Amino acid sequence: MKLSDKARYAIDHGSIKIRVKRSGMWQQLTFVVKRATASNITYTELYTERQVDTSELLRVAEEMGLPVHAQNGMACPKGTSASDFQNLA
Repeated sequence: MKLSDKARYAIDHGSIKIRVKRSGMWQQLTFVVKRATASNITYTELYTERQVDTSELLRVAEEMGLPVHAQNGMACPKGTSASDFQNLA
């Protein structure tokens, strides 16, 4: 799978700061690159411990081209699943 420049930067540096809208305010959150396991597959995702609206999670996943996981949910870019992001890091 071809990664965007932002996704490659995040994987190479281990984290990335992304501007997200939380509770009606723009905030800059740090998303950490993490290896996660689900259904016997291990994949790469961006993770934050904060709660982020589902619509914002989807926007960030689309913008970054990687799955995004927050305290309250997870989102993958459209047309992909977690299995598409195996063996990236």
